[in-house]
Amino acid sequence: MTTIIVLFNLKAGVSIAAYEKFAREHDIPEVNRLPSVERFEVLRSEGLMAGGTAPYQYIEILRCDPAKLGGDVQSPVMRKVVATFQSMADNPIFIVTSTLSA
Repeated sequence: MTTIIVLFNLKAGVSIAAYEKFAREHDIPEVNRLPSVERFEVLRSEGLMAGGTAPYQYIEILRCDPAKLGGDVQSPVMRKVVATFQSMADNPIFIVTSTLSA
């Protein structure tokens, strides 16, 4: 499994309530239903440990099989989820990671 981390802020004019409703009702449950996904979660940034505002409002953590994910997101339901996310998120940054072993 690979972990993909997505960092983003909402676009101007997108309300926090509207985005979080979409995330809870559509994004999180639909992505977690995909066969290629082990776990998907959305985190709301609360600030920095040292104080102050974090540079991103939201962080997504997606544990998945990237070789299969592309096919999974082609369903009509997922195309709608992706389009809605893109309409709300302002230039999201997708970081593909791997786990270090001891």
